[in-house]
Amino acid sequence: MTAVNAVGQRKWDDGLIARRAAGEGGAGGEAGAGFEGGLEDRFEGGSGGGSGGDGQDPRDGGGEGAALKVRLDALRDLLGLSATRLDPPVVAEAGRVLAEAAARQRLSSRHTVIAIAGATGSGKSTLINALAGVPVSETGLRRPTTAAPIACAWSEGAAGLLDRLGIPGRLCRRPLAGGDGDEALRGLVLVDLPDHDSALTAHRDQVDRVLGLVDGVIWVVDPEKYADAALHERYLRPLAGHAEVTFVVLNQIDRLPGDATDQVLDDLRRLLDEDGVALGEHGEPGATVLALSALTGEGVPELRETLGTFVRGHQAATRRLSADVDAAATRLRPVYVGEGRPGLGERSREDFTARLAVAVGAAAAGEAAERAWRRNAGRACGTPWLRLWRWYERLRTPGAGGGEPAGSAPPEEEPTARQRVEHAVRVVAEEAARGLPAPWAQAVREAAARGARGLPEALDELAADARVPEPSGRAGGNAGGKAGGKPGGRSAGAAGKGAGGKAGGRPGGMPPRPAWWPVAVLAQASMTLLQVLGALWLVGQIAGVLEPRLLPPVLVMLAGIVGGPLVEWACVAAARGPARRYGQETERRLREAAAGCGRAMVLDPIATELMRYREVREQYATVSGGRLTSR
Repeated sequence: MTAVNAVGQRKWDDGLIARRAAGEGGAGGEAGAGFEGGLEDRFEGGSGGGSGGDGQDPRDGGGEGAALKVRLDALRDLLGLSATRLDPPVVAEAGRVLAEAAARQRLSSRHTVIAIAGATGSGKSTLINALAGVPVSETGLRRPTTAAPIACAWSEGAAGLLDRLGIPGRLCRRPLAGGDGDEALRGLVLVDLPDHDSALTAHRDQVDRVLGLVDGVIWVVDPEKYADAALHERYLRPLAGHAEVTFVVLNQIDRLPGDATDQVLDDLRRLLDEDGVALGEHGEPGATVLALSALTGEGVPELRETLGTFVRGHQAATRRLSADVDAAATRLRPVYVGEGRPGLGERSREDFTARLAVAVGAAAAGEAAERAWRRNAGRACGTPWLRLWRWYERLRTPGAGGGEPAGSAPPEEEPTARQRVEHAVRVVAEEAARGLPAPWAQAVREAAARGARGLPEALDELAADARVPEPSGRAGGNAGGKAGGKPGGRSAGAAGKGAGGKAGGRPGGMPPRPAWWPVAVLAQASMTLLQVLGALWLVGQIAGVLEPRLLPPVLVMLAGIVGGPLVEWACVAAARGPARRYGQETERRLREAAAGCGRAMVLDPIATELMRYREVREQYATVSGGRLTSR
């Protein structure tokens, strides 16, 4: 019942959440799987022989018992799914709640264990003696009087519960000189605790230990110490969620004059309200506040009657465990409930794809493909004399042999911009992690970082294949295959082959030619033949072989000379549209190939982590009983 701060060294595994051993069959971390298995054994052990010898299922508590079982199962699954994501102290505290619940459910459900706690001199021992009707606990002026927990059981069968509390049989008493005592209190086990403000540390440790195990607690206060800060700050305020199993008894009212008892009770209720302790007034569930005098017996019958009703309901253990689960859910809230609606929207995905397209140089590759198409058209449909001149110019220009390769990019564009890729990954990871609790935001960032380790190299391969097209359209397939040995590589390879496999063009690395190109080549060849024919005709006339007629051969030569450039110009004009479409198609396919690699290596792992977070958040909603769900 004492709060434990979640402080510890953060340690992350390979990023995979420990999966449930049965049903899903996922591969979680060994620590998470072992932890889950241990909880399974402990919990299932409680369901087997949980009657504690009374022949009764301890979880037969009606609706409250069934709801508690569902919440405990959800808490067990929750820790099994996310143990590798949480700090060890957080996991240990939640596991302690499960272990204590399983231990209590294995024991008698017919008994209700209530501790009597209070400060030095508050009259705890006197009160338990008054309830039992026999001297159970020693009283006196010496402090501390009670040095070890002492129990008083109103019926048989509580040995297992006392063993759990660490109370030996010699310190267990029976009321009314050994009889079963009041039938109204049958099943009650009262435990007199040492003083919670004792000067001895061992006494305070015993109080804290037993308060974490009992089904309910009676806080005994006196008119002098009922406002003690140690009581309210160390116990009542942290245990405000356990109000339904809490009794606050103002003892020693025989020392108060007149109506001072009502005034002290009102002030006590005010303090409890400030502590957040709900008061069970007007039929509402909450803490019971009573005033009595254990010494004179005033008010003791009312307390006995209230305890009898509380014990006969057989719901104290269930309510106590439910309050423990509520407290565990409150402590776990920061690691399961974030602000807003976390996730990765369509716009974030599109922005990530656009950044990868810029990094891989998709636009530049499209422009280069368009230029390559036009060059190919010029080479196929240009005049032979112009091609000879260009060849001669290349020979005269040092270092220009062979000319610019088709689809080449400026030197600064050749390698993929690694920084742009890393920036794109960081941006999409931060957008996906926005609004997530810290452990899950870290998990998303780690998943993105792991997937992005081979992404720049894969995009480099895509860019290289786009600049130098290969036979059978291998652009994108090689890039995906290069990532095959990395996380998500198989998916990246499939995505690269599917999206980029068509980007390569024809065998030999040349852009495909339209159907009208043979006609244009034939027309250009005809123009060249006209030029040659006219020239030979003139030579024959000059040599006197043919009849001198200057005009016909000149007209034939002019037709060839003028027609050749006209055919070339017409081909360039006709190729402008297909070249643009070819460049756009190359850019689109390179974008798709880059997007496929990014999706397989970065977006899919992020989506997997988000899906796992949604799964554990649903489990957490069940654990919290629907009261602590995300906004």
